[in-house]
Amino acid sequence: MSGNSTGILFKVTTWGESHGPGLGAIVEGCPPLIPLSEEDIQKDLQRRKPGQIQSASSRKEEDRVEILSGVFEGRTTGTPIALIIHNKDADSSAYDRLKDIFRPGHGDLTYYKKYGIRDHRGGGRASGRETAARVAAGAIAKKVLAREHIEVLAYTLELGGIQARIISLEAASQNPLCCPDPLAAREMEEKLRETAEKGDSLGGIVEIIARGCPPGLGEPVFDKMDADLAKALMSIGSIKGVEIGAGFKSARMTGSECNDPITPDGFLTNHAGGILAGITNGDDLVIRVACKPISSIRMEQKTIDLSGNPLTLAIKGRHDAAVIPRIIPVCEAMVSLVLADHLLRQKAIAQ
Repeated sequence: MSGNSTGILFKVTTWGESHGPGLGAIVEGCPPLIPLSEEDIQKDLQRRKPGQIQSASSRKEEDRVEILSGVFEGRTTGTPIALIIHNKDADSSAYDRLKDIFRPGHGDLTYYKKYGIRDHRGGGRASGRETAARVAAGAIAKKVLAREHIEVLAYTLELGGIQARIISLEAASQNPLCCPDPLAAREMEEKLRETAEKGDSLGGIVEIIARGCPPGLGEPVFDKMDADLAKALMSIGSIKGVEIGAGFKSARMTGSECNDPITPDGFLTNHAGGILAGITNGDDLVIRVACKPISSIRMEQKTIDLSGNPLTLAIKGRHDAAVIPRIIPVCEAMVSLVLADHLLRQKAIAQ
């Protein structure tokens, strides 16, 4: 299986399955002498853990990370950093009946068609649990970015069709859905609870902001900053769309409306989302991602088994009713990985 690595100079490889012994990451290219501890990584892993909202999965993983290499006396050494997170609460019994059945919305069918074999326990490598390794690696990337005063943060912009009408980052830190609008947050929580009780799930939109990003990051052709960000975010299993700046709205604007006027003090607007011609322009990066509803639902759905026989399936087990808010630190991690990689690439040519 290829395609488990991302990045050029700041390179990350993840490994592991949902119900295997554990999962983790190898981080190559991290500069030396950066203060790093397991607790630095643990903070973001805590945000990704289940159980933060009432409708969350009942799987209780500690998600304790161990640093196996690349750190000495609390600082990075410049050598590969190996991270491991042990699976402690994997219960595969609920998946026994799914061994020969393809779940709608999941990668069961496509994995089987590609490899001729699949790990039916929680989706194996296709499980959202794989993102724990991304979050761990992303926490290291954030440490690299912090040296340059670059900050990446994300919040829930929409859930189940309910939109945040105001943006207050302080409010986003004070409710379990990480919504920047307190009133919308309460409406979202109620709709999520009602949907979960019906055995269904919801999709939503997450907005990611990168502050302090200097101009000049990104390569002009195939490694454009927006292209790399889109690929990184689309590699998250639940994400089905990415837009930057005005995004799809720009298709309904005129050039005079969409262009960001330039003054001696900077840009007057930020429809470009902080990127021009694939290169950062010094403004905040503004990215939104569309998250599909969780595929594992208790409502009956039509599907087939390995022999092609039709059947009706209602999925049991421990599942969230939405990827929000647990996907938020995953989005931050992927943006941080891309920025750290391009930051090091720019430093390599700007000596």
